[in-house]
Amino acid sequence: MKKIAKFEKVSLTRFVQDWQKAFPKTDPSEAESIYHSVLLPARATKGSAGYDFFAPISFALAPGETIAFPTAICVKIDHGWVLKCYPRSGLGFRYRLQLNNTVGIIDSDYYFSENEGHIFVKLTNATNENKTVEIPKNTGFMQGIFVEYGITIDDNATQIRNGGFGSTTI
Repeated sequence: MKKIAKFEKVSLTRFVQDWQKAFPKTDPSEAESIYHSVLLPARATKGSAGYDFFAPISFALAPGETIAFPTAICVKIDHGWVLKCYPRSGLGFRYRLQLNNTVGIIDSDYYFSENEGHIFVKLTNATNENKTVEIPKNTGFMQGIFVEYGITIDDNATQIRNGGFGSTTI
């Protein structure tokens, strides 16, 4: 296996700022406590392709409900690789839990953005079976898989990223 990336936490200041944007009624000391309890993504077994992301808080989603939150996680990835994020397989199968952007794409240059490459997630319970999904704190809810990619022979991209969603739109 190639070792091409390293998960880290964003700074405490960045996390508290982003958490309070997502949850304005949160006291800064509560956000700080959440930050300190965040676990870095990890594989469950030596044969696992996916790195599980763990919930920073407990939450429940009734059918049709959505939650969006910052993870406190960033990842330094070698050039030529990308992190693709998906819901954990069992959650998708049992509850139809979905990422709102279907597959999250974390590019290698995102790490160097002003927001420290802070990974955010937006999940929806899209069940057709009227099931509420409950995710306890520190339980895996999403998995990230590193994938190598190529570019075209005539590629001439020179733009430098600074941000997340929509930051590379020309």
